[in-house]
Amino acid sequence: MSSLHRPSTFALTLAALCVCSSARADVSSWLFTGGGISLLDLSGNRTAAGTLHIDAGLGSSPRAPIAVGGIARVAARFGQGTDLGVYLRLATRGYNMGDWGAAVDLGGLHRFWDGDPQGFGGTLSLGAPWGVTLSVDASHETNGDNTFATVLGIDFARLTDYRRTGLSWLANPFPAPQPEAR
Repeated sequence: MSSLHRPSTFALTLAALCVCSSARADVSSWLFTGGGISLLDLSGNRTAAGTLHIDAGLGSSPRAPIAVGGIARVAARFGQGTDLGVYLRLATRGYNMGDWGAAVDLGGLHRFWDGDPQGFGGTLSLGAPWGVTLSVDASHETNGDNTFATVLGIDFARLTDYRRTGLSWLANPFPAPQPEAR
């Protein structure tokens, strides 16, 4: 590129950046932690263990009727070990906006115990106002083991940023996404 073209290219790029309108890229986000009980069927031996789930993820616009996104999950099974999973999430608008709604997760996981198998799993999460979430989780590992869990917890993104309920009790001064202009 000649030395004469560089300043003009820079000037055109700068002009384009100055005249572009602002972007409206609202995304869904989830940050959940909860505890519950897991029922484990490990090589024919059935046992129960306390469970801690931690989920974090991002998705498409929370304004859409159904948001599509992904989450990463750490599932600690006390006295057993930890599973790490990556899931595709489909969530309703109500769920994303901190109200009544549901989300379905499907994906793969890796178990860092019990022979180190991989597997697949699914979760149905029922969301209530204030970020309260009840999840029912099932997984099947390549070694034939099965895990079922029920977890109750709080989604902190749905409790804070995305909450549109209970505003008369506790205001949400900076909701995401911003309410539509009236």
